[in-house]
Amino acid sequence: MNKVLFQVIAFFLKLISLLPFWLIYLLSDILFLFIYYVFKYRRKVVLNNLANAFPEKSAEERSVIEKSYFKYLADIIVESIKSISITEAELKERYLFENLEIIVRHLEEGRSVIAVSGHYGNWEWGPLGIPLELKHDVLVVYKPLSDERFDNLINKIRSRFGTIMIPMKQTFRKVAEYRNKPHVLVLVGDQTPTRDESQYFTKFLNQTTAVYLGIEKIAMKTNNPIIYFSIKRIKRGYYKSTVKPLVNYPDQCSEHAITNAHTLELENLIIEKPEFWLWSHKRWKFKPEDFKND
Repeated sequence: MNKVLFQVIAFFLKLISLLPFWLIYLLSDILFLFIYYVFKYRRKVVLNNLANAFPEKSAEERSVIEKSYFKYLADIIVESIKSISITEAELKERYLFENLEIIVRHLEEGRSVIAVSGHYGNWEWGPLGIPLELKHDVLVVYKPLSDERFDNLINKIRSRFGTIMIPMKQTFRKVAEYRNKPHVLVLVGDQTPTRDESQYFTKFLNQTTAVYLGIEKIAMKTNNPIIYFSIKRIKRGYYKSTVKPLVNYPDQCSEHAITNAHTLELENLIIEKPEFWLWSHKRWKFKPEDFKND
């Protein structure tokens, strides 16, 4: 994207972010109509994913989930834009953390913490807000966008309150830099691996699913405790992220036990409230049979 067009888009995004929340959600309602009825954005992908994940549900039940998902997707889009100018007070009011003392206790004992979550609930406000609650550094691993200007803009927004953003390929190097400094390392556990990185498959939402082993590898190398951020939407525009201990000493775990554990945590959240997961993502790109001739 050329510089002028990017600056125009960035300017209008900033203007939208300055709108009050009631108007932000009015825009979301309008955006939903366009996404769902006009453009029909990835509706076939969503319905196919839902059919495979919930074969026991009727077509009507899955249709209800699909429509609720797109309403939620519109909310996530406008809430992400709102991140550009949301205040500390607004964020603390709208995104609550529960059981943070579990993380604090590890940090005060000199142990860094690996925090895992997924594309569930509002996955943008959590990493944005957690540095406001902790005295230690928060490192968030992300997958860079292909457009450098937008990548820089998004990272600038995400780091407004002190979050340190780390490109995925630099994770181990950054962890090594912080090995003597207690910190929280936040990783998203439901990214789709590339073909070359699809080394392990597990059962997830009734489907054989390729998963990254990066979280497990980092945990085994550092032996840092792992927690899971269980995100729930309280009501529109309000969320709660509960800290749940997952593994205290990773080096005592068998192979793939950590990967299976954080995958199961996400699966349980999705089964309880399926409309708040990113169903339009093409999550199931690879199957084990795709690698038989490799």
